[in-house]
Amino acid sequence: MSDTGVHRQFGDGLLSRAAALIYTLLVVELLLLVAAAPGLVAITLLEPDISNLPLAAVAAIPLGPAFSAACYALYHQRPDLTDLHPARVFWRGYRANLRDSLLVWVPLLVWLTVIAINLAHLSAAGLPGWWVVPLVLVGAGVTLIGVNALVITSLFTFRLRDVLRLARFFLLRTPVGTLGTAGLLAAATALTLVTSEAVPVALGAVLVFALLRGSEPMIALIRKDFTA
Repeated sequence: MSDTGVHRQFGDGLLSRAAALIYTLLVVELLLLVAAAPGLVAITLLEPDISNLPLAAVAAIPLGPAFSAACYALYHQRPDLTDLHPARVFWRGYRANLRDSLLVWVPLLVWLTVIAINLAHLSAAGLPGWWVVPLVLVGAGVTLIGVNALVITSLFTFRLRDVLRLARFFLLRTPVGTLGTAGLLAAATALTLVTSEAVPVALGAVLVFALLRGSEPMIALIRKDFTA
């Protein structure tokens, strides 16, 4: 067998693919933590008080571009163990998507902060208790649209208004993917409440990978119907 054949067999085997994925996840997780570190440090220093929500939202801004870069790196990962460059791909995605990811992420943080503050001050605002339901539903819808928009803007180049239209459209167009995203968000929220913010962040690369797998129908349809 030639050296080329050995190289191809080693790089393309099932075990090699699994090792490549694990290595990529570990590298992307490390870089995700590095890219989001300023905000993560600030959040850990804040007291868990409702008055600190705006500060927490500001501190969370670096998470958006880091999440986008992780999406880009994991989507473009090479399964060949002999040709892995996840760090290079991560920073390429970070630079390419920095502006567009912030245009999606910052308004999402603003929306969620406003909703959370309103939920915390319903009685002070003189609103009945049943207002919790529509506010939670609006927050869930905004979050799902925002996550879709982040995935789309991480992998494709569209105008912001087109990204948001596609993100809304695919909530109903790909219901299985939407349910999967909702499940991941619920799991991350539960982990945060039961443990701390550090646990979902420590599993960030795994969560992003699961999100991309669930978003495959949306990604495939966008590539088929909305790109040349």
